[in-house]
Amino acid sequence: MPIIEGHAEVESVPVLLRRLLEQLNAAHLNVCRPFRVKRNRIVQEAEIERAVQQAERDREGVTAILIFLDADDDPPEQLAADLLRRARNVTRLPVAVALAVREFEAWFLGAKESLRGVRGIRTDATNPPDPESIRGAKERLSKNMPKSRRYLEVDDQPALAARMDLDMARRNCRSFDKFCRDVQSLVAAALQT
Repeated sequence: MPIIEGHAEVESVPVLLRRLLEQLNAAHLNVCRPFRVKRNRIVQEAEIERAVQQAERDREGVTAILIFLDADDDPPEQLAADLLRRARNVTRLPVAVALAVREFEAWFLGAKESLRGVRGIRTDATNPPDPESIRGAKERLSKNMPKSRRYLEVDDQPALAARMDLDMARRNCRSFDKFCRDVQSLVAAALQT
């Protein structure tokens, strides 16, 4: 059960999860429709707890919970540790917290060469060094498109998630590598139950 923050992630995170499940030979596992909580709410006291309890109660057959959001300008390790501790206090299900450093779109920048020609990404686009250090990854994606086009999160995010080279993104974005490792550990835990 993914718990996410944005409208675009409702579609794109399941795409990524299904691709990872296929790589892990666990494509038979079901990915529930994400439970969405706004970023400014989910970090408030008692909100992640409420979201975990409600997601667990509302979705039958949930075997694990993945909390995913952008770190924005918060220190990712500290925020993830805090949210994980709080979530574990209210559920016995396996739970993980994965944060995209700064923005989800940094992962697309880290795999941009694999996205050439997809959703208007220029055919000569190259991966920037240290894509997770970039503030304004959405704007950077727009700069890699024709002037008549700009990156539209709800439209483009699921399509780019479906086509990005996962291994390239893992090599270039530490937070995506952690996301993948978190999914792998949740799969292992779900298969043991």
